[in-house]
Amino acid sequence: MRGCFSRRTSLEIEEDRSCLRISAIRELNQSNALALQWSVNAVLTDAVKTIELDLSQTVFLDSHGLGALIALRNMMGRRKGVVRLLNPSRLVQQVLELTRLHRVLDIVKFEESLVV
Repeated sequence: MRGCFSRRTSLEIEEDRSCLRISAIRELNQSNALALQWSVNAVLTDAVKTIELDLSQTVFLDSHGLGALIALRNMMGRRKGVVRLLNPSRLVQQVLELTRLHRVLDIVKFEESLVV
């Protein structure tokens, strides 16, 4: 597990053979969107075919953040890979729908299990 960004904005990257899992993204905006791309490029290997971004804790997403998501998607598409957005927060889901990017990006929602 690797931590990136500043104290104010951080994220965690876990590396698995063919997958990068990125979590703890509170904001994805002008101040850190480019740093996200650099961080991914720094740890990306030829073996990685999937990037998963856990957006369940994300409370702010602007056009720069959307641009970073599209840039990652395009980069992985050229590599015959995929970017998955995991459990986007309600706010993030609304932004993705308003911009119609929910039609372009792979979004995976995990249902909360009900214990009976």
